[in-house]
Amino acid sequence: MIDKKNRAINSLYPDASFTILNDGTLVSATPEVLNLKEETIKAEIDRLDTEDLKTKYQRDRQPEYPNIGDQLDALYHAGVFPKEMADKLKAVKDKYPKG
Repeated sequence: MIDKKNRAINSLYPDASFTILNDGTLVSATPEVLNLKEETIKAEIDRLDTEDLKTKYQRDRQPEYPNIGDQLDALYHAGVFPKEMADKLKAVKDKYPKG
């Protein structure tokens, strides 16, 4: 929960400095952070959790996608790029041929 509290406060006050003890107590914080109500922090935690759920599929998919270079190379070899882009890529490939 401390990590979520830390993230929520950073979201609300990105430039603020503060320390959270293991029991969740805020110490050595800037005044605006010290004045935050627990309800405000909880609401921000809930908002961030909801945001994370909406984009979870992106994090789940990412490790299984081929890297972007392989994807672009496949498109190039399939002839899918516009001629202008294909010409630029070919120029680089011709300049630095495979060993």
